[in-house]
Amino acid sequence: MDDKPRLLDQMRDRIRLKHYSIRTERVYCEWVKRFIRFHHYRHPQEMGAPEVEAFLTDLAVRRDVSASTQNQALAALLFLYKEVLALNLPWLSDIVRAKKPQRLPVVLSIDEVRRVLDELDGELWLVCSLLYGTGMRLMEALRLRVKDVDFARHEILIRDGKGMKDRITMLPQRLEQPLRHHLAVVQAQHRVELAQGRGDVWLPFALARKYPNAPYEQGWQYVFPAAGLSVDPRSGAVRRHHLDEKRVQRNFKRAARGAGIVKQISPHTLRHCFATHLLEAGQDIRTVQELLGHADVKTTMIYTHVLNRGGLAVLSPLDR
Repeated sequence: MDDKPRLLDQMRDRIRLKHYSIRTERVYCEWVKRFIRFHHYRHPQEMGAPEVEAFLTDLAVRRDVSASTQNQALAALLFLYKEVLALNLPWLSDIVRAKKPQRLPVVLSIDEVRRVLDELDGELWLVCSLLYGTGMRLMEALRLRVKDVDFARHEILIRDGKGMKDRITMLPQRLEQPLRHHLAVVQAQHRVELAQGRGDVWLPFALARKYPNAPYEQGWQYVFPAAGLSVDPRSGAVRRHHLDEKRVQRNFKRAARGAGIVKQISPHTLRHCFATHLLEAGQDIRTVQELLGHADVKTTMIYTHVLNRGGLAVLSPLDR
């Protein structure tokens, strides 16, 4: 009997070895399944560049997916061939990635941001205020741990951000007291759970095995814990995870409607507003780049295109 793990199990093991997120694991495995189904369940080892290109073409032509979705599918297949099947195939580097359209980010004015935030309350207001006040991505805010909020230095340490990079951003003074009050409630809830024999939290990189008591410590708890317990999809452990991002997204959309905002926005828009408003205030672009965690200043430069007036800040003849 062949004891070799199934292809998808090999895929999951390799993804976890590379410390990819659970979201990446799910998405990559789903693309591999769709690729195999598309070619009538042939094994990927029997296929090559023509089959990959046929699959990607079908996504673009028949299914009309976006360039980012097509590139995501390609990334999953490249991971399969390079990391899982360990095939040294020269055609991998010749696969053409779909070109993403160059779109400017949607940005709100300071007044519009305030109007949206005024429609929120409680922890949802605090999360969105942090996104605007610090430039964090939504998942960076939701994965924030108590120990990474430094009130003395007015700093927030963002760990394992995009690209698995750490960085530091400011803690807005206006949010210090609301955040202290929120953390006091979180700490009280944690003490109750400890008394009930629970209170542990997921830790990355096998830290729980190295430090068995760490999952129960206050410092490792999420700043924004979920309302209820859930099952860890990898270990099966029942514990309290962080706040669900979909809840934040739904309530933000509702708040935007309540504020009368007709632009297509999401919580990530607050990160765009953070960068644009800092540049409008005269902040150095290199500093903004560091706060956002961009590897290349060219990525940050996109916000210079949405500063002040439209049309490259040229005064219209109608306004003369």
